[in-house]
Amino acid sequence: MSRRRFLRHCLHGAGLPLLAPLAAPAAPLAGKPLHILMITFRGETDVDKGFRAYLAEAGLQVHYTVRDVQQDVGRIPAILQEARALAPDLIYVWGTPITLAVVGAYDDPDRQHFIHDIPVVFALVAAPVRSRIVESLEAPGRNVTGAVHVVPFDVQLRVMQRYRPLQKLGVLYTGSEPNSRAIVEGARATCQDSGVALLERTFRTNAQGQPTADGVEELVAQLQAEGAQWLYLLPDTFLGSVYARVTPAALQAKLPCFGAAELAVRSGAALTGLVSRYYSVGQLAGAKAVEILVGGKSPATIPVERLKRFSLLVNMRVAHSLRLYPPIDMLNYAEVIAVGDAPPIAS
Repeated sequence: MSRRRFLRHCLHGAGLPLLAPLAAPAAPLAGKPLHILMITFRGETDVDKGFRAYLAEAGLQVHYTVRDVQQDVGRIPAILQEARALAPDLIYVWGTPITLAVVGAYDDPDRQHFIHDIPVVFALVAAPVRSRIVESLEAPGRNVTGAVHVVPFDVQLRVMQRYRPLQKLGVLYTGSEPNSRAIVEGARATCQDSGVALLERTFRTNAQGQPTADGVEELVAQLQAEGAQWLYLLPDTFLGSVYARVTPAALQAKLPCFGAAELAVRSGAALTGLVSRYYSVGQLAGAKAVEILVGGKSPATIPVERLKRFSLLVNMRVAHSLRLYPPIDMLNYAEVIAVGDAPPIAS
């Protein structure tokens, strides 16, 4: 099966066009520099680089004020006070927790603590409707729009089933993270419709209610003992910070990981994943910003979109460690990588 035919098969039923190109940047804009406040989560990523590159290619002169929360969303209130004083032309935000901390849920009655009079563009949000960031992807209806980075779960599930038979899927996530709860809620329904049992575990929390990596190995072992055939690495903020604990435990348990985000495969030692390129997600967010800054459109009317071009990644070092190789025909359309040092597996 060719790459195009396989992806068309996986996307069938998801309502997604195949391999549609990203729109070209707008014509160069002359005039004084625009001011964009960038709020990042863990320093600059390829998403942020793609956003900046798209605006540069569009010919926009931009002055960036960058504020990184260093994985602590508790820093957002002070940044929002600064944002009101700076009055930027646009605010760029990274990820679901930051987006919610900046604009709030669309039905939150407490508007005074959030930004509602400055255009906001998000990137790397997995489930903006389920997270209550927007009421509708087609018409956000408020001062925020952006780019979704996660491939629809039903499409990911079909790829997992294509790689190996699947009756039980394990997932480990942060119970307090709205994004993660929303993804798991959707996964439950899809798994039920597909005849797959979803085995769930949440990270333990400390006295302050914050997630902790304590006992991660035990949680992974529980999922394996219950018969999980994949461990699904959803785009969970805390999970992404403890890949170094989670994936070695999964490998030792001979439990392959499937990544929903590029970082899970390239840095997190997942065996495989169907992902959107981070750089391209940033470009898509940049396209939304150009519509606002150049086209004069309101973010309320600009649809939230996901990329239409996905990449299937297979980490062959992990495949070799697990002795779990992809079907031969899958190698015709997958990008084979060999990153990380997969630990030896006890026999």
